[in-house]
Amino acid sequence: MIHSTIKKSIAEASKIIGKTWPLYSFVTSNPLAGYEQMPFEEAVAEAKTLLDANVFPETAVFEQAWSKGDINKNILVKLLQENLLNESPEFYLKQMEAVQTKKVANKSHTLDTIMAKWLAAFMDEGLAEWEMPNKSEGFYNAWRKLAIYDTDLPKTLLSEIPTTSSETLNTILNDYTEAEITTIFTHHLAALPGWTGYINYRSASNSLWQEKYPVDLQDYLAVRLWIAQKTGSAIAPATVSPSNATDLSKLQSIWLKAWEQSWQNGLVQLLENHQITNHLSETNKEVPEAQLVFCIDTRSELIRRHIEQNGPYETFGYAGFFGIAMDYKSVKDGTTRKSCPPIVNSAYEVSETAQADQSQKFVEYKEHNKQLKFKNYFLKRMKNMLPSAFGYVEGSGIFYGISLLTKTLLPNYLYQKNNKNEGELESIAEPQITNSCDHEDIALDIPLEEKIAIVKSAFDLLGWEQFAPLIVFAGHGSHSANNAFGSSLDCGACAASPGRHNARMLARLANMKEVKQALKMDFGIVIPATTFFIGAEHNTTTDAIVLFDSKVPASHKEVLQKLKTSLVATQKSATQERLGVKDSVALAHKKANNWGETRPEWGLAKNAGFIVGPRDLTKDKNLDGRCFLHSYNWKTDLEGKALEGIMQGPMVVTQWINNHYYFSTVDNEVFGGGSKITHNVTGKFGVVQGNGGDIKMGLPLQSVKNSDEEMYHQPLRLSVMIQAPLSNVATILSRNPNLKNLLDNEWIYLMVMNPLENDKVFKYHKDLNWVAVSQKSTATEVLEEMSV
Repeated sequence: MIHSTIKKSIAEASKIIGKTWPLYSFVTSNPLAGYEQMPFEEAVAEAKTLLDANVFPETAVFEQAWSKGDINKNILVKLLQENLLNESPEFYLKQMEAVQTKKVANKSHTLDTIMAKWLAAFMDEGLAEWEMPNKSEGFYNAWRKLAIYDTDLPKTLLSEIPTTSSETLNTILNDYTEAEITTIFTHHLAALPGWTGYINYRSASNSLWQEKYPVDLQDYLAVRLWIAQKTGSAIAPATVSPSNATDLSKLQSIWLKAWEQSWQNGLVQLLENHQITNHLSETNKEVPEAQLVFCIDTRSELIRRHIEQNGPYETFGYAGFFGIAMDYKSVKDGTTRKSCPPIVNSAYEVSETAQADQSQKFVEYKEHNKQLKFKNYFLKRMKNMLPSAFGYVEGSGIFYGISLLTKTLLPNYLYQKNNKNEGELESIAEPQITNSCDHEDIALDIPLEEKIAIVKSAFDLLGWEQFAPLIVFAGHGSHSANNAFGSSLDCGACAASPGRHNARMLARLANMKEVKQALKMDFGIVIPATTFFIGAEHNTTTDAIVLFDSKVPASHKEVLQKLKTSLVATQKSATQERLGVKDSVALAHKKANNWGETRPEWGLAKNAGFIVGPRDLTKDKNLDGRCFLHSYNWKTDLEGKALEGIMQGPMVVTQWINNHYYFSTVDNEVFGGGSKITHNVTGKFGVVQGNGGDIKMGLPLQSVKNSDEEMYHQPLRLSVMIQAPLSNVATILSRNPNLKNLLDNEWIYLMVMNPLENDKVFKYHKDLNWVAVSQKSTATEVLEEMSV
């Protein structure tokens, strides 16, 4: 067998696995991203077989949606009849319940257990005190030298194990055809999709761990197939016998589409009704006292609505990395993390530099963090080292007891105490953007042209027409205690990092005199001299908004103070709506710091829609935190260039997020994270359920369900609504086949509100066909025509 055949088969087989992101940067992504070129139903059918997974909502979930009235009866009956199914919806609910398929027993459990043991040892990223020997030689070579000592394997001499992974695969698979080899590889990669997904991530990320301790799917397959051969496990998968699963999947698909169409109809009606009332009363808008730009994140929908209700403010939505493709180097611990979408290569590095009059305080701040870092390292070593562990625990037990008691009984107090100096760094330092560079001793400021391009791109995508005296770019981050999946609650657009650094950097660039002058001279964008930009961070667990305002001039102090007062009121009203209690801020603080809290917040659960358009479409309407909101003004983007950027970037990323939540809900065991109650962290990068097995590749059960039986997230595919000329959208799709494929294959639904046809709504159908789906009555259309 030639080497290229192995590579080709591995590439084809690896489509079944996605990327398992590490806990410290847990980005939500479509676990079936490799199958997005296939129709959704074909893709999930293949995943169901290969992964032995549920790929549609369970009957109980449909029953809950049906009983709540979330599925329109007329829509469901119509879809059933189109498929020659003429009984009542209740009849088919009972039929689905009766034919619910059961998962088969795992025949490769022993093989999986052995592989998980070796992968956990090799891929450890600093959790283990004793490192596996020979790791720098790569996974296959390190395993080969140690396999002879593994008591789970038959006694073997080192000379009996081939010296390379290619030789092993050639020897074992010599009698198989290329198609059979691809099938074998697919079967074995799908056996541990969490681990193979993390190998996939490591191979693509070129992280320091990967550079130092390389591992790839070829090494994994060679080790697994050698062990399978020696232990008598099957090399080739058994043929799957036909079942009634096809009939069940057909019914589930119909019910899912009926649910999705019901939700879409409600959204169309809501937006069109609002457009009517706003259109009739529209006058010249007054410039607001402040404008606040939030991430498109669904959690921003709630906070934006409450901010607008608490003062003369205007809000916008923009992807939370604020258009800066950057890594952030932390002053606190020296680590460098990606802070832009995973699909974007970082072009810059951002860190902190002391403000002109704060050099000494900045030095003291860094020294304090250095001492704190050493203290934490020392205490960890004392706890983990065998000679000191018992004496240390016995001697410090009383202090740890007091700490645990405080965390348990007074989490609210502890949260406020630990976060009282939340903006300390920002008051003495400001962000500095430099060229991405391999040498730490070289830091080159980026050219003025690039600074201008970053700021102009933001204004173009937002469709900005006027500037308030104070403009706030608000990134977002979350806060929770004892939460392995905590980073999944941070900003997905910042690769699961908080967005505060990107927000501060954009504000600093927008404040630069040379940037403002160039925008005016070259592009006609006039930023008033009275406008000042600042960064901020929205804590999505507590709904507090911290303003990084140390550089705000005296002329803006009054506006700033009024905004701060309004934000306090906003936090109270927003948390009351979200948590449903009177003392909501205290409860939010408790959830943020309670080490036993399984649901500190809901993250992006319940996401179902992505709305691209002006705030007028959604203002004053409660979308229940179910929609991503991206600001867009088609009148300032007549050629559709900004819209194309939104569709290529944020629309694709929101589809990943939506599918991650979908699959984590329909089968939390396979695609999700399992229950937090029995999580064990392995290698610092992942969790296993209990004491071993596959690492979990999705969201925990508690992030998508109210209980084991009751749903919280509604597993619906993403419905996108864009207000723009239909011709512009069609042109963008025709020149971007990747976007057209997502629509044709029904991974995304797309609706367009066409302003050139009285805001009539059209829904995309395959091959650039459109069908009108407006919910307006004839009387309403006449009323609108009279107002034009």
